Amino acid sequence: MSESQNNPELSLPALIEGLLFVASEPVSTQQLSAALDLGIGVVEKGLTELEEQLSTRGLRLQRHAGRVQLTTAPELADPVERLLGLEATSRISRAALETLAIIAYQQPVTRPAVDAVRGVNSDGVIKSLLSKGLLQEVGRSEGPGRPILYGTTPEFLQHFGLNTLSELPPLNLPELADRDVDLLKG
Repeated sequence: MSESQNNPELSLPALIEGLLFVASEPVSTQQLSAALDLGIGVVEKGLTELEEQLSTRGLRLQRHAGRVQLTTAPELADPVERLLGLEATSRISRAALETLAIIAYQQPVTRPAVDAVRGVNSDGVIKSLLSKGLLQEVGRSEGPGRPILYGTTPEFLQHFGLNTLSELPPLNLPELADRDVDLLKG
């Protein structure tokens, strides 16, 4: 009996899971499509099925900037840190959280644009977030001086337990604007 007869054929989600498991970094749908010799639409369907299957398990499918990877479920952060002897996740200051929120919702965005929203210089905070791997340089603006454009990283998503940026809570800007007007009147 040949080896292929002993092993039942793997499902598409299982094939994708295996490829993502061995990938050292996030991969594009096109890379998966080429490796499996399947159309991109078929691979996307397989990714959706895999994502559903993993939703109740210890792994998650994380998507960012057109790439996908397997990550540990955010609920396992504490046991994983204990198992690996890692220090507790470093705390993020209020200024860093403000800066991350601005960049996450407006990316790609320049430091001067972040400064304008925050009302203070964000240079040090951005450098700190870059060193922690939560932000990355994603290009340069066409504006005067061609300032650097910043965006979030897959580590940002992982840190906050998100699979994609679309899982960020919606901004309700009119409510915020009304609140600010009320504060000014009060």
